[in-house]
Amino acid sequence: MVFLLRSGVAIVLVFLLSGRVLAQDSLPAKWGLQDCLDYAIQHNIQLNSLRLSRLSSGQDVLQSQAARLPDLNGSASQNLSGGKVVRSANSTPYIVGSSGNYSLNSNLVIFQGGMLNYDIKQKNLAVQVADLDIAQQVNNITLQITQAFLNILLAKENIVYVKDVVATSEAQVQQGQQRYDAGSIALKDLAQLQSQLANDQYTLVAAENQHRQNKLVLKQLLQLPYTYSMEVSEPDTITTTETPYPLREAQDVALTSRPEIKSSELGIEIAGLNLAKAKAAYLPTLSAGGSIGSSYARDPDFAYLKQLDNNFYQQIGLTLSVPIFTRRVNKTNVEKSKIEVDQSKLVLQDTKTNLSQAVEQEYINVQNAQAQYDAAVVQLKYAQESYRIAAEQQKVGVANMVEFLQQKNLYIQAFQAYIQAKYTAALTIRIYDFYRGVPVKL
Repeated sequence: MVFLLRSGVAIVLVFLLSGRVLAQDSLPAKWGLQDCLDYAIQHNIQLNSLRLSRLSSGQDVLQSQAARLPDLNGSASQNLSGGKVVRSANSTPYIVGSSGNYSLNSNLVIFQGGMLNYDIKQKNLAVQVADLDIAQQVNNITLQITQAFLNILLAKENIVYVKDVVATSEAQVQQGQQRYDAGSIALKDLAQLQSQLANDQYTLVAAENQHRQNKLVLKQLLQLPYTYSMEVSEPDTITTTETPYPLREAQDVALTSRPEIKSSELGIEIAGLNLAKAKAAYLPTLSAGGSIGSSYARDPDFAYLKQLDNNFYQQIGLTLSVPIFTRRVNKTNVEKSKIEVDQSKLVLQDTKTNLSQAVEQEYINVQNAQAQYDAAVVQLKYAQESYRIAAEQQKVGVANMVEFLQQKNLYIQAFQAYIQAKYTAALTIRIYDFYRGVPVKL
């Protein structure tokens, strides 16, 4: 599965025809990141709405192409009429009569300054823009789901760690109770251990709540039913430290492959075709037309079919329409189309600037996150060793309880900082690589 656009139409076909797409009635027992991405690409409401818009754009193309063909209209009218007819001085009978007209008419535009061709090209470009909109939405959803998924893994790992801390605190309270019963520590020291245990249990509850909240966020992104219980599968390892791709090269790749850039470039072409259509309005329009028809009126001297045969007519002709004075309508349309072209160029320039800045910001984020991760590893190493020594001293009764608890809290803080730095580094490097076309994987 590829998420970054390199060929507008081809990439959408990949999305639509992917064999890994999940059905609503076959949800996985445990969700991996790829499962989440595949499901979202198939079922996301915003994406499906964009797909429908794309189908609508396709219909516009068909209609624009059909404008080259002649049209055909049929008409029929049937009338009844009544009135007095003077036959003689003493005879004015009321007579009801009937009449009818029947015709077929057709017109064909032969030349319209190239407007029909410009319109077809414009509609085809609109379809490509719709494909790019789909690809861009897929990119946005991919990043959102990746972040939500990693947040779940972070919370889950934090729960495992906090449970170990709670188990250790329970053992320390139990040991402290035994020492208090033996008279080797004061009640104050035992109370401090019990308070620390209560604090660790509260931290565990908070971690579990955060895990549930993070799963809810992912369920909402996937638009799963609220009654569905979602379980996430954990990867064996998560790569956190990688050498980031050179910034300038990453920006160059993004500027030549991202769908928002392609869409802005097509926007300039569409505006240019709109300008060409506005200029074509200055040119004459040549069209051909033809019609056939007949009529009849109630007449005792002529039968119905005989009248239709006698009144049958055929007509064919050419019509040339030359715009002479349009009260500045054409000139205004041309000038506004030129402004639209300039605006489209500004949109492209702004899109490139924003994308370059976004890639650079992610590059900085990668460097910062990896530096924080390296520092967190070192901090955890020394905090863990200090806590181990303090725990050993506390067991033999040579450590001050306040200092022991301080070392324990420093260790807890260091481990939580390590977990946060680990997943932040994992997320930032994936976002940065995603901008240059690397699919997201854990």
